[in-house]
Amino acid sequence: MRPEKLLIVEDDKTIRQLITTQLTSLNLHIDETASAEAAIKKLANQSYGLVLLDINLPQMDGLSLCRKIKEHYPQTAVILLTALSSDMDRVIGLEMGADDYICKPFFARELQARIKTQLRHRAQLLIAQSTNEQAHNAESIQLGDLHIEFSSHQAFLANQAINLTATEFDLLVYFAKHPNHVFSRQQLLDHVWGYQHCGYEHTVNSHINRLRSKFEQYHANNFIETVWGVGYKLNPSQLSTH
Repeated sequence: MRPEKLLIVEDDKTIRQLITTQLTSLNLHIDETASAEAAIKKLANQSYGLVLLDINLPQMDGLSLCRKIKEHYPQTAVILLTALSSDMDRVIGLEMGADDYICKPFFARELQARIKTQLRHRAQLLIAQSTNEQAHNAESIQLGDLHIEFSSHQAFLANQAINLTATEFDLLVYFAKHPNHVFSRQQLLDHVWGYQHCGYEHTVNSHINRLRSKFEQYHANNFIETVWGVGYKLNPSQLSTH
């Protein structure tokens, strides 16, 4: 099996080398770069499964680069490297499409676990797309005007394709499989992200906000409802555009 490609974008050479050392046990082809501009060139020439991205970069900052990556390479996972004190940066990064974030300083095992989770999501997406020609036989979900095709890894609302990242798609599928069921943020973290980690509720909040925003373009407003003090649920009655 060919190793997945990972790009580290970090202007501190010592940290780049440390990360590379921490990931030697994983089956990865690792590239490094110190700037967003250099990263853009690499992304244009190679397909990366994941970008490990520092927020504080010279010239173009990491948040701007994150937005560009998700605009042009939505299947590429992005994990942000942030400082412990930059809560707002983490929230903004997730709003811009980042799939996850990890705070400096971090433990090697946590970093490895986060990377493996995101690469697993990507592998599932690529497998689904490789069987796209069999989509007419695929298992699917229909809720109101929402149609989800598993084999093509696509979601449609009133026959309009919704552009979703891999994690957004997984989150939508989980809700769609359990309509009207209320889930806490921690339950969603456990089932969709695949790890248990207290304090990362912003990850869930930001992905739900992005899903809502994308569906609101097609007049499906608030189809994921907030149940105050408990969590979130999908309301199928809100998935009709008529």
